[in-house]
Amino acid sequence: MTELFKNKYRIPSTRLQTWNYADNAMYFVTICTANRGCFFGNVVETQCIASLPANKLPQFIEPEYKMELNNLGKITEMEWLKTKELRPDMNLELNEYVVMPNHFHAIIFIDDNRYNTSKYNNYRGRDAMHCVSTTDDDVSNQKNKFGPQAKNLASVIRGFKSAVTTYARKNNIPFDWQARFHDHIITSNKEYLRIADYIVNNPKNWRDDRFYIK
Repeated sequence: MTELFKNKYRIPSTRLQTWNYADNAMYFVTICTANRGCFFGNVVETQCIASLPANKLPQFIEPEYKMELNNLGKITEMEWLKTKELRPDMNLELNEYVVMPNHFHAIIFIDDNRYNTSKYNNYRGRDAMHCVSTTDDDVSNQKNKFGPQAKNLASVIRGFKSAVTTYARKNNIPFDWQARFHDHIITSNKEYLRIADYIVNNPKNWRDDRFYIK
């Protein structure tokens, strides 16, 4: 994971006051459901002491947990995994992700492409280096003043959210996303590893998560 990060990903080395969300960078994204309703399934214990033979019980065994996706949760995962295929011109890489009961975490990398290496790349939108909250249209709806603003992080998230919502509507599932999503630009290998670990272990730490709802 470390070598992959260093060898492949070019991460901005300085903190800028503003940022173009079409730029080459790695982004940590969090999207919550409306009112943090649990629409995608449940976190379940996968290792139960009672199921082990008495002669094999250790002195201490830590429970293991996983996210058990319901149908809408599976659709959410499927739609995210289609993101790269649907946008080949953006040169995307999908890294760690997790669908939780009421939110979604992912690391997505936007590599060099014709939209972020052209003359339009002189636009700088707003401060995004300190875990800001973004609406789906904050970056993309700039009246095309600075060129093809659709090819950026906001457009990716908007398309993903729309696909999940459309499925829910067609199948009469009462579902909605929160209007805004949370983004953070990853600026170092150490930060990437920390966030990736957080995502992978999110089901295990669900009860201590700030999004946890009984």
